[in-house]
Amino acid sequence: MEPDGRTTICFPFVGDTVGGSHLSVHGLIDRLDRRRFRVIIVPQVRGGAIATLFAGNELHAGPDLGVRFPPGEPFGPGKALRALSALVPQVRFLRRERVDIVHTNDGGTHARWALAARLAGARLVWHHRGDPGALGLRTLAPLLADRVLAVSSFALPRRRWWSASARAEVLHSPFDATIEVDRRAARTALLREAALPEDAVLLGYFGSFINRKRPIAFVEAIARLRRIVPDRPVIGLMFGEADDPRMALALERRIVDLDVTRNVRLMGYRTPGAFWIGACDQLVVPAVGEPFGRTLVEAMLVGTPVVATRSGGNVEALREGRLGLLVAPDDPAALAEGCTQLIHEPAATRARAAFAQGDARQRFGAEHHCARVSQIYTELVGRAA
Repeated sequence: MEPDGRTTICFPFVGDTVGGSHLSVHGLIDRLDRRRFRVIIVPQVRGGAIATLFAGNELHAGPDLGVRFPPGEPFGPGKALRALSALVPQVRFLRRERVDIVHTNDGGTHARWALAARLAGARLVWHHRGDPGALGLRTLAPLLADRVLAVSSFALPRRRWWSASARAEVLHSPFDATIEVDRRAARTALLREAALPEDAVLLGYFGSFINRKRPIAFVEAIARLRRIVPDRPVIGLMFGEADDPRMALALERRIVDLDVTRNVRLMGYRTPGAFWIGACDQLVVPAVGEPFGRTLVEAMLVGTPVVATRSGGNVEALREGRLGLLVAPDDPAALAEGCTQLIHEPAATRARAAFAQGDARQRFGAEHHCARVSQIYTELVGRAA
């Protein structure tokens, strides 16, 4: 604890790819009361994308973690052993900065900072945004985590003899519930940039190009839609990037093989994401096992209709299909049929999107998220004292 009585919270990050977890943390720390909390950010890459995202906060160059591991890949025992090489410098860093709580937010960061937090005498908040079957959640969290925050009921640790379920709770990611996007103006800007006609059907994919999010299934659905809706140009707009060159190559090959080079546009990572989501006629979420899709909630908040797989946290976020259309997972044909249904039922689609917007504004406000996390910090520090 600081001499002035503030609690020091450390947010370390492994890798340098900005994703939904980083945006959620950004939304949290912007609202933390700095009279009560000192917040320090420890990016692995100095001057990288994550450091840039959190510019303006207290940034620290933490210890060199050595080898990096590709995002999206399982973090098994072998990788965990290799990660121990930086353990002693990490413990020294946390003690030197008088860190009270370490708040980790992704699998790689859990694996590389959890043990250091406990050895340094800090409390550990394990924010789980992944699959409930993740190895770290099943094996390390029960031993090391003081509290587990799951982004959805789907992501909660399962109850078993060795489990962190007794210390876990659901806390939805924070969003600016007041966000507004002029969808007509945004759509016009997107059409102009992509040189597309007014009657084009703009279907958006938002997120990293990793297997769990099924970017190739999105491309296959676009190929089917081109045949189902021959009277209008169907355009799949993929906002995101591939961290793994193998996925980038596989995606490019599939686009060529299906002859949809004119129908699929790779748009790269863009911010603010809500503007581009609002520019699309539909958000398409082919992900399987996604604990909680951030872009899905952003789509609801700005009024963009959603087609998503009936899998993972999608079901919970869309309230069993009342707020968006749910289709069978790993089925590009079902995904295409769902998009077609929304195209052919514009009035019903607009009504459902308006209902979803009101629901999302009530459920996903950032103030509630910040208040609950602040309460947890206070409880943990009080227990430590």
